[in-house]
Amino acid sequence: KGGRNWIKNRIKIARLHEKIANQRMDFINKLSTRIIREYDIICIEDLKVDNMLKNHNLAQSISDVSWSKFTTQLEYKAKWYGKVVKKVDTFYASSQTCHCCGYKNEGTKDLTVREWICPKCHSNHDR
Repeated sequence: KGGRNWIKNRIKIARLHEKIANQRMDFINKLSTRIIREYDIICIEDLKVDNMLKNHNLAQSISDVSWSKFTTQLEYKAKWYGKVVKKVDTFYASSQTCHCCGYKNEGTKDLTVREWICPKCHSNHDR
């Protein structure tokens, strides 16, 4: 430790980490810009990333994709372009709400039920 080869390897590893960080930021910037330019209203699920990072099976994968950084970029660019980013509650059941009349189906809770019919407007819904 502290020798010439150790210093050279430390610098190589630092360059690799910088390259990976730059690639990640480039992807986040390009994707967030494309989404902001294409849509006027963007709805994202309000996830508790800090709590998800406590799961050691998922923590590295979640950290690698930088969810928090992506949402921060979306909100920043939405303000810049005059668009709207809306955070949807984690427990909001959008697959149980009728898109035609707005009726919320309280009975359909099981995920094995893939289709349901609205009792008010009789439209068929695929979950």
